[in-house]
Amino acid sequence: MRLITARRAAVFAMVWAMVGGSAIPLHASIAEVTSRDSVVRTDSGPVRGTVTADKRLFEGIPFAAPPVGDLRWRSPQPVTPWTEPRDATRPGNTCAQLPQLGSVRSESEDCLYLNVTTPRRTNRPLPVMVWVHGGGFTSGSGDFYDASWLVNQGDVVVVTVNYRLGVFGSFSHPDLPGSGAFGLEDQQAALRWVKRNARAFGGDPRNVTVFGESAGALSICAQLTSPSAAGLFHRAIMQSGTCTVNWPKNGLYPGTPEGATLFSSPEEAAGIATQLMAGRGCQSIDCLRAIPAAGANGLLDDPTAQLLSRPVYGTAVLPEDPKRAFTAGRFHRMPLMMGTTRDEERLFVLFTRPGGIDAAQYASLVADSYGDNAAKVTAQYPLSDYESPAVAWSTLATDRVWSCPTLTADRIAAKRAPVYGFEFADRTVPTLGPEMPELPWGAYHGSDLLFLFPLVADRLTEAQRTMSRQIIAYWTRFARTGNPNGHGTPHWPRFRDQAKPVQAFEPGPGGIQPIDFSARHKCGFWDRLY
Repeated sequence: MRLITARRAAVFAMVWAMVGGSAIPLHASIAEVTSRDSVVRTDSGPVRGTVTADKRLFEGIPFAAPPVGDLRWRSPQPVTPWTEPRDATRPGNTCAQLPQLGSVRSESEDCLYLNVTTPRRTNRPLPVMVWVHGGGFTSGSGDFYDASWLVNQGDVVVVTVNYRLGVFGSFSHPDLPGSGAFGLEDQQAALRWVKRNARAFGGDPRNVTVFGESAGALSICAQLTSPSAAGLFHRAIMQSGTCTVNWPKNGLYPGTPEGATLFSSPEEAAGIATQLMAGRGCQSIDCLRAIPAAGANGLLDDPTAQLLSRPVYGTAVLPEDPKRAFTAGRFHRMPLMMGTTRDEERLFVLFTRPGGIDAAQYASLVADSYGDNAAKVTAQYPLSDYESPAVAWSTLATDRVWSCPTLTADRIAAKRAPVYGFEFADRTVPTLGPEMPELPWGAYHGSDLLFLFPLVADRLTEAQRTMSRQIIAYWTRFARTGNPNGHGTPHWPRFRDQAKPVQAFEPGPGGIQPIDFSARHKCGFWDRLY
């Protein structure tokens, strides 16, 4: 579970450093829209949002009842309807999570809210893009992501969602049949809300794309294999997270145990839950429900509770390990985009080994991680080829943990659905903290977000701003048609395991082009080794 701590640190490092009406008829005149566009009637009641010159923003809309009291560790329930316009000018509560690197602690379980951003005016149903935030299933919130670039440049409707995190999203116990994937159930409840309400906001409920990064991408992978998610979305974009991601010991960052699966078995989760109940002197789930989230003795700060953070498979929501299901081809068929950043691992090393890695430590890490194959790995990644041992280790781990498993996912999916593979490769992207001489940030985990959301807009160069507009064009065209290609951007070939199957994104002339991804990341070697 140290994996989750590192992931949470990475995400919150980014946060710390970046700082009565009716639905609008699609045929309404401009005058009618202007007078009524701040209020939209949802199926639960009207909401009044914020209107600017170029967009409408509706924040803090409840899509399920607060999962508190007797509803803790239950499937999401319907909201209580209202009649008067509800204030939708502020975000809802962030789901309960611990602070990390200057982030704000949240102790709220009343957090199942979403946010909708739309163009100011629309005359036709628009594609809907639903963003699932990352954060290792323990942190993050939908409202952190300002969707204005996507909405204004791509002419789409964007929905960002919250979902239960940590022990509140992944608690599983035999006395709660089917438990352990409440966070994934929340995501499905949000998607059902979108299906019912998209048209009221100018969106097309028949054209919904889910997209997410890190744990958000892993969530989407899980949803692709969930029977109860069938029909809730029509395209998917996974950034830095696919069903096939896995790692050896030390693989995610120095010190992590082997990660054979990103999701938990029922047996493993039940064992931790039983330990948690025993430690609290509880004989029943009701007893554990009575323990508050907050306070010195709350569940949020309980070390055992913190071990319950991975979604659990073996339930109706997630019948089997998503990796196994995806590899076997048991996933919903639809157009997919899947990719990584070029230097995923550098962020994790920067935050977990700020003192760097020397030659002896590099040799020890390789030996500890790869055992009898250590000599083969070292031969492929000799220190003489890299600026420092930290760069060598980060490159090795990026290839083994992120890049090559993602290429495997591309190959698996491309046999059954249209696939577009990508790599964010801009090594000049703004960083999240001070430089470490022996390990430049490079195209680190999460750096792709800076091109989709205005998180550090004032720090992008003109070439990066141009690339951002091109990327947003690709993403939103994919949401519209299932094909990212169109006027004004370099051609992006569909993945067919050809010589150069992956589209790389770097700023400047010729920076967006297909590359030999397998050669760049030594995937042939890793395929032979495993």
